[in-house]
Amino acid sequence: MTLIKKFEDIIAWQEARKLVANIYKLTNSGALAKDYGMRDQLQRASVSAMTNIAEGFDCESKVEFARFLSIARRSAVEVQSLLYAARDVGYIDEQTFNAGYQQAEKAKALIGGLKRSLKPRNIA
Repeated sequence: MTLIKKFEDIIAWQEARKLVANIYKLTNSGALAKDYGMRDQLQRASVSAMTNIAEGFDCESKVEFARFLSIARRSAVEVQSLLYAARDVGYIDEQTFNAGYQQAEKAKALIGGLKRSLKPRNIA
């Protein structure tokens, strides 16, 4: 198993970074670009997922890192929920929704797995 030396090495962070790029691309065009509230909230939630992984990595305890990962995971879920809203009001089509939702799901799953890996293992 490779030792993670910097937050950029964390696969969950890498996928959250992709989520940020996707959300910014999505929110900077079309009708969604003009809905400043929804646009900004989508952008903030995606950035929060990425930055909380990085910030948590720099913590001095696994417990604190896990807390930041919980926040990051919830931010990815927030992105998913906001994508529903964007689709429902006609800002994005089904294909765009699915692409964004799946990227958020991937980041969320990796964040959850990373958090689970921080728990002490009971070895029998």
